[in-house]
This record gives sequence, C-alpha cells and structure tokens, in this order.
Amino acid sequence: MEDVLTTTQAAKLLGISVRTAQLLIEGGKLPTWKTPGGHRRVHRADVLALMEQSQVSAASATALVVATPARLPLFQRIFATTEHLTVQFLTSTLSAAIRLGGRVPAMVIVDLEGWMPEAIAFFELMAADGRLMNTELVAVSDSESSTPMLSPRVRRATPATLEGTVRHLSEDVRPVTNDVIAGNFPVAPNESSRLQAVRRSGLVNSPAEEPFDRLTWLAASGLDSPISLMTVLTPELQWFKSRQGLDMVETPRSWAFCNHTVLQRGIFEVPDLTEHLAFASNPAVANAPHFRFYAGAPVYDPDGFALGSLCVIDFQPRQLDDDQRRTLLELAAIASDEVKLRELLRKS
Repeated sequence: MEDVLTTTQAAKLLGISVRTAQLLIEGGKLPTWKTPGGHRRVHRADVLALMEQSQVSAASATALVVATPARLPLFQRIFATTEHLTVQFLTSTLSAAIRLGGRVPAMVIVDLEGWMPEAIAFFELMAADGRLMNTELVAVSDSESSTPMLSPRVRRATPATLEGTVRHLSEDVRPVTNDVIAGNFPVAPNESSRLQAVRRSGLVNSPAEEPFDRLTWLAASGLDSPISLMTVLTPELQWFKSRQGLDMVETPRSWAFCNHTVLQRGIFEVPDLTEHLAFASNPAVANAPHFRFYAGAPVYDPDGFALGSLCVIDFQPRQLDDDQRRTLLELAAIASDEVKLRELLRKS
C-alpha cells in the first residue's frame, strides 16, 4: 500500500471527483506538495485523516450567521437558496456564543463589517475551543484584502463569494451510495451526511408511535386529504413512519415526491402531478393508485438535517390555500419537535 498518492489516487480513495479533490487542496483541507517535476502528491495519512474528520464535521447541518441588523437582509438574500443547511441568523456575537453552548454547528459565519472588534475576539475564542475543531469558521468582509489578521482556521469570503464558499465547505467528501447516485431524482450536496442522520435517528423500521400518528391524522383531516404520510428517505427507500389512507409501508426512493421536499425550506406543492415533468411518468402517477396532488414540508432532526417530510396526497388536482399551507408547516414543525424529543428520551 503506497504512502504517497497522486491527486487522482487521493480522489479515488475519498470517493470524489478529481476536481473536488483539487478544490479541497486549494482550500487547504488536504495538504500536498510538489515533486521536482511539478506534480502534486498527497500523504495517505492526510487523506485518511480528512475522511475521519469529515465524518465528525458532518454531524450537523446548521449554520450560524452573525451580522448587524442593517446588514442582515444582505445575508438573508445570499442564503435564500441554500436548501441543504439550516441557517440561523443572529445580530450579536453574544447571542451566537449562547447558541454555541448548545449543539455544535457545521459552520459559523461572521460579518466583519460593523462587528470588527467583537468579531476578531469571537473568532479567537472559537478557534481555541476544542468543541468547535470541526466547525467551519468564515469571516466575511466587503474586501478580502482589508480583512485583519485572523486564525489560520478562519476562511475568508466576500458577500459575492460567500454562497460558493459555503456550498464548498458543506459538500460531502464521502461518496453517496450507488443506489442514490443511480436514482433519477435530486440529492443535496450533503446527502451522505443526511443519510447518516437518518441512521442516527432510529426511525426506519421502528414501531408505530402515537405522536406521529396523531400528526398524520390531523394533516389528513385538517387539509381534507385522503392520504397523509410522514416519510423518511433512506438510500433505497421512502419509508413511512406514519401513514393515513395508504396500505403501503414503503416505496422505492425513486418514487418519492419528498426527494424535492427535503431540498427546500417551506412547502413543496404540485397541484397536478401529471403536468410536472419530474412526476408525470412516476409509477404512482402514471399507474395505480394514480396520485394527482402532493404537498409536503420537511421534517428535521436536532442537527438540522431533513430526514423526510410530512405530506398530503390526493387523487384529484387541487391547491392548498394559505391557511392550509400554514397548517402543514406547523404540523411538520411539531413532527420535527417530536423527533428531537424522541432523541432526548433515547439518550436519557
């Protein structure tokens, strides 16, 4: 077994593309050196260390963003399309420090404009905190050249480059399973980490639980829908933790409308599935039971990963009104709270 690897060999060991490996090298996550001939080489030990670190850092999908009230709308716009992270916006380093006392986030992003003295001290504290060794730290300023000296652990970005920086830092370096890659449906950049969260949850193949059955009953009744489900997405399956109006306990993941639901923050609604390019040929739409309408909202674990959804399905095209959308969002939020409570009870 060789102790020194080429970039291509390192990428193969990590299960990623050569381009992604190059990005890791450029970002300083994977140390390399050049041979006299100008070729980059990597120590196998550094690759293995990165693999081990990525498994720890993948434990959260939460990002804390700290900015002044005046600059907050700028960051809210930047993160409006960041669907694979749960972003919490804060307006002081003190409130961020309090949040850090709970669950460790995947990353902390601080706007230096307006927070310069406090931000520098805050970064120093975070860089020295062993609990945050796998948390990505990002300093944002309007001009990277004017950024003050910070710990080597702190990444630098401008508002224009922040979205790309965040996506790169939160992208999985481990391969997604072949079953997911082969599926004709979208997956999040941190899908491997999301699947780890599904396994940690212990929900799949668990017995029926009254709190979740109450929620699907309320969804079906309150939204006048013949079918309501709480789904969990595994690599191969869409498994139903709770169901109303449907005999099936699972479907292939490729059938799951919820593949799209877990990639956004609010309601994913399709008034007529036969008119949607992604779903018109879906076996559950084109054949029995001939689904026509879908609406779902994500259900999250304590670390911000979307495990699946709370959804309603109908045999007729339709649309939810504003009150019904609010109802579905609230029920999904309660389901997320139940998932969190379930974890606390399991650990107690």
